[in-house]
Amino acid sequence: MKTLVTGSAGFIGSALSLKLLDRGDKVIGIDNHNDYYDPRLKESRLSRHIKHQNYSHINMDIEDQKAVEELFNEHQFDSVVNLAAQAGIRYSIENPLKYIKTNMVGFGHILEGCRYGNVRHLVYASSSSVYGSNTKIPFSVHDNVDHPISLYAASKKSNELMAHTYSHLFNLPTTGLRFFTVYGPWDRPDMALQKFTKSILAGEKIQVFNYGKHRRDFTYIDDIVEGVIRVLDQPAMPNPNWDSDYPDSGSSVAPWRIYNIGNNSPVELLDYIKAIEDALGIKADKELLPLQLGDVPDTYADVADLVRDFDYKPSTTINQGVAKFVEWYKDYYNT
Repeated sequence: MKTLVTGSAGFIGSALSLKLLDRGDKVIGIDNHNDYYDPRLKESRLSRHIKHQNYSHINMDIEDQKAVEELFNEHQFDSVVNLAAQAGIRYSIENPLKYIKTNMVGFGHILEGCRYGNVRHLVYASSSSVYGSNTKIPFSVHDNVDHPISLYAASKKSNELMAHTYSHLFNLPTTGLRFFTVYGPWDRPDMALQKFTKSILAGEKIQVFNYGKHRRDFTYIDDIVEGVIRVLDQPAMPNPNWDSDYPDSGSSVAPWRIYNIGNNSPVELLDYIKAIEDALGIKADKELLPLQLGDVPDTYADVADLVRDFDYKPSTTINQGVAKFVEWYKDYYNT
């Protein structure tokens, strides 16, 4: 297949590009190489696959409508994976308009490209953040998610609604994937794993919010990528049993689907830190603080639909994943 991967210098995008190339796909990758965090990390990720004979890279921004139009006019993509986004819940409180421009307007440009480019399947990154104020756990794609508590979450929920419209109007198969706290080698410096590891190695105190009591369904990067590829290979289909009197939030009469990809095994933050301490052989100095604005106490993925439709469930344990991350971190940062 010829696949477009947006955000291909990003944490998930780069790992996905590598996996697609390994199986023989042709990949066109785009990324704007912004400075939300150190661009050198993006360049290092990209160096793993930029010279591959089946990979082509374009430095561009999905906010640029003309550039996106030209991209789809030049290439006939079989499938598209949209991972380009402004990430970070806390940054969305400081700079909300950036999330609207990239995550919503930019995604609209991708949808238009897929519409006129006759793309067979669009897969896009949503987020566990869309569950917002939900207290029923585990979080199910069949639950209502109309109460996001950050603009980042609202932008991802908007993506799901925008995609549904295109699936309904233009018969474009779209699948949204709600990722649950992705971690592992090559992740972002603003994520907890890198921040904690850096501070522990430097002998600095780490800030532990919600007094370390909140739980996250930490999902290892390789498990995420495997899930994306399995979904990508099976374009979304309409649900023939969808009933407007009892509407299912995870499917539609249109070729539109939503899936959770999570480890289905939430871990308390203090236990996550313990895994980092064990991998480093160093005890962390902790500053226990209240829950931050925009954060939710727990995330927990119900992956029953993923198992049913793709015979797949993430399985990497937190100790395995953190150990692999620490090994990479020490090598990459020469510590």
